[in-house]
Amino acid sequence: MARSVFYSFHYVPDNWRVAQVRNIGAIEGNKQATDNDWETVKKAGDQAIKNWIDGQLYRRSCTVVLIGSATAGRKWINYEIEKSWNDGKGVVGIHIHNLLDNQEKQSPKGRNPFDDFKIGERPLSSRVKTYDPPYLSSQNVYSHISDNIAEWVEEAIRIRNSG
Repeated sequence: MARSVFYSFHYVPDNWRVAQVRNIGAIEGNKQATDNDWETVKKAGDQAIKNWIDGQLYRRSCTVVLIGSATAGRKWINYEIEKSWNDGKGVVGIHIHNLLDNQEKQSPKGRNPFDDFKIGERPLSSRVKTYDPPYLSSQNVYSHISDNIAEWVEEAIRIRNSG
């Protein structure tokens, strides 16, 4: 059975990379908003954005944060991470900087977004696993993610369910 996940990512620089991960098909993801959909939601204000995110997170078992060069620290990604964790969902991070974008370029590795959150005195990154495929070739990175994403999601759910 494919898990139903929410993909969290920085849209403008990473949507091409994210599309590659979504197309793997090992897990079912939320429908990606089009530019027009997102602009409509943004114009309605912060509460509308929260409501939209909350609706996208509904009935998802895990949030997969696809980490590009500028993902960490973004307001709505932070909201998605915090909401997912507080709602008891599995949370996992995957670095996607070595996947090629639509101009066939890679990007610098971004910092871990889970370092920005605390559980008691410990950073969330001490509980949430983040994977950085150990390859420079975009094809090898894609294959590594494809071969492992379903297990990474299952592991994130197990970690979250363990307390």
